[in-house]
Formats: sequence, structure tokens, C-alpha cells
Amino acid sequence: MMATNGNGAPAINGDVKSASSNGISDAFAMKKHCGSVNGAAAEDSCHSKQQDGEDKTADRFTFSAEPTVEDIRRMQAEFTDERDWNQFHQPRNLLLAMVGEVGEVSELFQWRGEVAEGLPDWTDSEREHLAHELSDVLIYLVELAEKCRVDLPQAVLRKMALNRLKYPASKVHGSAKKYTEYED
Repeated sequence: MMATNGNGAPAINGDVKSASSNGISDAFAMKKHCGSVNGAAAEDSCHSKQQDGEDKTADRFTFSAEPTVEDIRRMQAEFTDERDWNQFHQPRNLLLAMVGEVGEVSELFQWRGEVAEGLPDWTDSEREHLAHELSDVLIYLVELAEKCRVDLPQAVLRKMALNRLKYPASKVHGSAKKYTEYED
């Protein structure tokens, strides 16, 4: 189950600046100069060899280039407009619907124990079911961002820049602690 609105998605406050001093986010600059993984910059893509000499990026999964987040927003807006569902798609309703879809994703993993990356023990049918549920989550997220006037791709760039500041690789490498738990 899924739905969305049809208006354009202007940036937060109408103008989005990147997080770096030169106007280009660190993530975008890294992508431009070092390559990308999954359609986004890979922090270590310039340094793909681990200390043991094993290439850690060679087997990384990548997303297709299309559709873009804007394409998804536009397709969902058209779908919603055709059904006159905008009246039901206010931010609160979209958030609750997205949480429900996250619950459906959770049910697919419930009682399985640890699940290996790539889901090698899953059937094609189980993988397809997961793809449907994850798509519902993404569609609701994109529509919620639209309704809240959050330019999601630009917000991701800003957030990644903040995460790099909060979690410097030299300080947190190999640790899962929250940034507030690290000492200077």
C-alpha cells in the first residue's frame, strides 16, 4: 500500500547550501574525485585497500542510477493526484503510514536470527516481498519529505557532512559507540 502528493519540492527555506566552505559538500567532492558507491560518495573509495590488502569496495552493492529521488517523488505525486488522495496525505498520516511499513519490513526479519548480507538463505519470493516493503517505506519517506518541504538529497549531503564531524574516522574506526561516548 502506498501514496503521495503532486506539488514541487522546494528546498528547506527555499535555498540549500552545502556544508563545506567552498560550496561543495565533502560527500559530493569525494564522489566527483574518487568515484561513488550506491549512487553516493564512498568515504574510503579513494582508499579501497584494507590493511590486510583485501579490496573492501570490489563486492559492494550499487543502486541503479534511475529513477532518481525526484523521479520517485514525481511518480508518487501523479499516483496520488489521480486518486485524489492528497486530502489524506498530511505529514502526520504519512509518518504513521511509513512507520507501519517499517513494521512490515521488521516482520520479514522477525525470528530469523542474524541475517547475512545479501540474504543468501532467502527465496526469490522472500526477496521480492522485502523489495515491495522497502519500496513502500521509501515512497512514504519521499512524500513526507515533500510535504515538509525538505529537499532530501541536499539534506543527506548536509547530514553526511555533520556525521563526518561527529564521527571522525581516526577517532571511531571499528567502534559502534555513539559520538557522545568518545573522549577527546
